Amino acid sequence: MAMNGKQAISNLEYDLLTVLKNKAEAIKGYETYIQDAQQVGSQPCVQLLEKLQQTEIQQAEEVRTHLQEVMQKGKM
Repeated sequence: MAMNGKQAISNLEYDLLTVLKNKAEAIKGYETYIQDAQQVGSQPCVQLLEKLQQTEIQQAEEVRTHLQEVMQKGKM
């Protein structure tokens, strides 16, 4: 991602963006999994999947905070 010898974004910014994108996709995917568990009436699976989704949300929020810091200051 070099532009005139300079990077548009740093490797660290790119890495964090990629992690955040993957977390967002996982969060969205859990919606389908939760619906599937609901359709078969498996409340324990619904609860597990909701718990896992919440963990992904918390991790995404943490990554986002780090990304904002890195984008503002260039590092943590």
